[in-house]
Amino acid sequence: MTNTFKTFAAIAAATMITACTSSDDAKGLGELETEEQAFGKATGNFTAEEWFPGGQLGTTEKASYSAPTPAVQNIAGMEEDFNTGEDFFEHLYTFEQAPRRGLGPAWVRNGCITCHPSYGHGKRQTEYRANTVGNGYLLVIYHPETNAYISEVTGMPQTQAMAPFKAPIDENQIQIEWKTVTEMESGLALTFPDGEAYSLIYPEVRIPQSAFNTNPKPTDYEVRLESTIGVYGTALLDAIDDEEIEKQWASEARFTELNPAMWDKEANTFKPSAYYSAPYNDTGAHRGSHGPLKRFTYAMTRGSLQDGAGSNAIWNITNVTRSDRHWLYTTTAWAKAQSEDPEVISYIKQHGSSPASILYPYYADGTDEGIANRVFEVLNTPSVAYKDTFEKYLLNGAPYNGVEEMSDKQYYQFMVWHRGLAVPAARNLNDADVQRGKELFKEIGCANCHRPSWTTGSDDMWIDASTKAYAKSIGKSASSMLPKYANQTIWPYTDMVQHRLFMANDIRTGWCRTTPLWGRGLSRRLTGADDRLHDCRARTVIEAIMWHGYSKQSQAYRPTEKFYNLPKSDRDAIVKFIESI
Repeated sequence: MTNTFKTFAAIAAATMITACTSSDDAKGLGELETEEQAFGKATGNFTAEEWFPGGQLGTTEKASYSAPTPAVQNIAGMEEDFNTGEDFFEHLYTFEQAPRRGLGPAWVRNGCITCHPSYGHGKRQTEYRANTVGNGYLLVIYHPETNAYISEVTGMPQTQAMAPFKAPIDENQIQIEWKTVTEMESGLALTFPDGEAYSLIYPEVRIPQSAFNTNPKPTDYEVRLESTIGVYGTALLDAIDDEEIEKQWASEARFTELNPAMWDKEANTFKPSAYYSAPYNDTGAHRGSHGPLKRFTYAMTRGSLQDGAGSNAIWNITNVTRSDRHWLYTTTAWAKAQSEDPEVISYIKQHGSSPASILYPYYADGTDEGIANRVFEVLNTPSVAYKDTFEKYLLNGAPYNGVEEMSDKQYYQFMVWHRGLAVPAARNLNDADVQRGKELFKEIGCANCHRPSWTTGSDDMWIDASTKAYAKSIGKSASSMLPKYANQTIWPYTDMVQHRLFMANDIRTGWCRTTPLWGRGLSRRLTGADDRLHDCRARTVIEAIMWHGYSKQSQAYRPTEKFYNLPKSDRDAIVKFIESI
């Protein structure tokens, strides 16, 4: 028995003692002792390895979303880099204070932890406030006819800006209204056949045109919410070979429709757009000219972890520049509006003449015309092509002498942390109800999409330019400097495929990647909430399941219908199973 699992057991015991009556305590503690004895061994219909959802190299026995993997702990010196990288995630960014400087001139959040409370799923919100810890929402603003994001604001829309600039969107005008479902389109009742009731809610979001500080202002748009998911274990999904994921898509394509933006039905293979465009470099060269298969985000828009959620977000959420992202995350429409705003021009004229001022790069010659031109020139940086102009004009101030705000070494440490986050061990697998829940989960068809296990490949990851630059500076191979998870049997409970559920006020495009279930049963304990699905509309596991059956068009309707007709004891067993894995 490891000390970490004893700690886990002690925490669980304390929780049970607090929550139970005295007559329940003995039973709860007795079950806990039995679990200690069973941990790591085959029990009932669970194999020994299912206690370790992230495999031997990717699982922690701590009840935590933030623990390092054994792969990190096994390499001398890597845990120190992990801890430094963790600091970049856990603390807020400022305009000027190293090592976490950035933010200007506009940003989505002032830190990663605000979106990922305790590294987990975001929490349901009734109003949109960027600085509310736990608000994991990103605003998805798009044209419904084409499903394309509007161009007037960034793809991850910003509601914060430094003075005197006005945020691209005034968040005070954002309205979130939670609606209650009065009837299911599928005909399923909001009461199970045995009389137990459940309720479903969903958000409607409105942003009036007046909230946009852009020129032009957007037209013909709709708004959805997408919340963050847990960041733990992401590297293990990255370690699954592209070819294995393609086999899964091909097997499902025989029975159901797949996203035509990703899948070529006639050729029975992925379309070129399903791969990240940058080719593999010092590893994975055998894979041809394309880069890794996109597999992250609900829409599967990101390839490897080095181009995934964290790597991208550390730049565009906080607007923190680095050597391979040496430009600002802004739009032309916002730059134009700010350059035409007399209040902006006047403020810079009064406060930007000193080289020590953060506004100095915008001051130009001090004339209204000069300031307006410079504001447009500096803020209008939506592409790599602007790099030369960016370096030319940011001589002093935002963002700091034309030098990257995050160094190559710091970014490498951030990626050690990101690739090094462990999946928490499974719990209660020796419980008869959990074992019954596993059997039913497969029997009614949930496992068709929530595929239980995968085996990782050689983990020849795609390496980004920034990490390669740091590796070269210290004379090492980049591929040897990050934690790897080769040949691990993992249990994420996802098929890595996009499906459609046809929910009310559904996600943009309607296609959504099957979210991994591993570790989610600890959410309430670790984050204080158990909100699920892409916009946190499900407050419980039951609600999440029943949303899968809102419409008969849903690709998960039949399993949901079967769940609906189960007796309460069986429904509870499935929930207990989901909360244990």
